[in-house]
Amino acid sequence: MPGSPPLVAVTFDYWNTLCRADPAATLARRKQAWHKVARERSLDVEVEVLDSVLEHVSALHHEGWITNVQFTAEHAIDTATVLLDSVLGEGDADALRDAWFDASRRADVQLTPHCETVVATLAARGVRLGIVCDVGLTPSVLLRGFLESHGVLQHFSHWSFSDEVGVYKPRREIFDHALAGLGSSAAEALHIGDIRRTDVAGARAAGMRAVRYSGVADDDDPTIEDAPLVIDDLRLLLEL
Repeated sequence: MPGSPPLVAVTFDYWNTLCRADPAATLARRKQAWHKVARERSLDVEVEVLDSVLEHVSALHHEGWITNVQFTAEHAIDTATVLLDSVLGEGDADALRDAWFDASRRADVQLTPHCETVVATLAARGVRLGIVCDVGLTPSVLLRGFLESHGVLQHFSHWSFSDEVGVYKPRREIFDHALAGLGSSAAEALHIGDIRRTDVAGARAAGMRAVRYSGVADDDDPTIEDAPLVIDDLRLLLEL
């Protein structure tokens, strides 16, 4: 960006910036996995009840994300198994936990268009790359695994996942965590993500340059100030 210091570091949002997946499909996969556990372990519970519990903890996560109160996959599973306690016997909660993570691991997670090329090119130029991610109900250890399976994790030298840092965006702490790990000042760093409330507002409050990526999801919330630059093709990052 004209007049800005040389770019030392770039941090990427994860969902709808580096990777994309269908949240509804992931929830459906978890439901199917829990239905299977119920059948195999002869749990005295209707599948509609299991579905309702899974939908409930998903809603609790969304509420926590909005209010910046951590609600991780572990919180969700613990809450769900407490709600189902009256029908669970020995080992049933562990079976549901394993099924949850197995279903999450099998999610259809794809890189966004041109992600691999852009990340590899920036890294080859010596730009330090990080991730600043609000983790949903698929934990960060699996999110890193998806990137590794697509061959791009190697290009990142640091990551700041909310389930490890302890806060969601737009809290400044998660951006400061990323900057410290990358050894960059805020003025020398740029963050790119798809959401105005978390990515744009959070990065700018931390003193970073902000770019909004609209190539997968276009956040048009008029109540929140947009980034100075909005791109729908990640390759445009290579021109900054």
